[in-house]
Amino acid sequence: VETTSRLAQWRIEALSSCTYRKSDPFKIGIWNWFLTVERNKQFYVKLYPETSTLTREQPPVATLNIKIVSSSPSRKTIVHPGICDKQLKNDDFVWAIDTPLTGKFIIDVEFLDLKIVPPSGGESMSIWTGHQIETRSLSTSLTSLALMLSDAVLTDITITPSDGSIHAHRAVLATRSPVFRSMFSHDLKEKSLSTVHISDMSFDACRAFLNYIYGDFQAKEFLAHRLALLSAADKYSIDDLKEACHDSLSEDIDAKNVLERLQTAHLYGLSKLKSGCLRYLVNFGKVYEIKDEFNVFLLNGDRELISEIFSEVLAAW
Repeated sequence: VETTSRLAQWRIEALSSCTYRKSDPFKIGIWNWFLTVERNKQFYVKLYPETSTLTREQPPVATLNIKIVSSSPSRKTIVHPGICDKQLKNDDFVWAIDTPLTGKFIIDVEFLDLKIVPPSGGESMSIWTGHQIETRSLSTSLTSLALMLSDAVLTDITITPSDGSIHAHRAVLATRSPVFRSMFSHDLKEKSLSTVHISDMSFDACRAFLNYIYGDFQAKEFLAHRLALLSAADKYSIDDLKEACHDSLSEDIDAKNVLERLQTAHLYGLSKLKSGCLRYLVNFGKVYEIKDEFNVFLLNGDRELISEIFSEVLAAW
């Protein structure tokens, strides 16, 4: 299939005895596409995007014209009425043609517009106008915001974890956290001293915390400091970070961390994590593999939590 930025042409030499043919993938916009032709009692043309995570999560919304042009001297043309703002997945565009086709012909697809629904929801926007501009603007803004922290650009507050200090910006912190906003809006010592002490966090964990707030997400440091980030997110009411930690901690429960995760889930009210830990211990019988650690946990753990564990054990029995 030959393409330009918005036009695709598939030249078919002859169907001969074949009843079905599929094109190679071709790229238009941000998706790979396929065309197929099938000859049965009627002649069918099908257009669809390649199956992928992108297609499933953000299927294209297309406005296009499609026609079939015979390569004979007469250049007989069959034109589809066209589609407008139609979401295309696997079987959303099938064109049935009554006119028999022989010899060489061209399937001509002109994409007038391709739209995508933003991940945050809302109205779909063109990938050739609004989406590109929004993506570029967002990327530039996040880069600039990250530089404000890393290069300490016009900072006005100092964050002091247990082993160092980091310069930051009141406005950014207040925007992301109602606790910081209240702290800087009232006559508290943090406002007058321009310093916030976070003595229960290490420097590296605090840096990861601020990086997340400033949009400079680093997967490795997030995974390394999830428990500290969860504590900070709960303390400063940053709900999206708390939920991210909750989801992440629920994904890799094992025999080495399950008791710590269970206590963490109970402490911060994380229902999904608590349920996952209890199922791991009780329903899958892993409690028998960590008898010594579990006995120590029973001696020192929270009484209410231990009661919940025994309730789960009894229910399983």
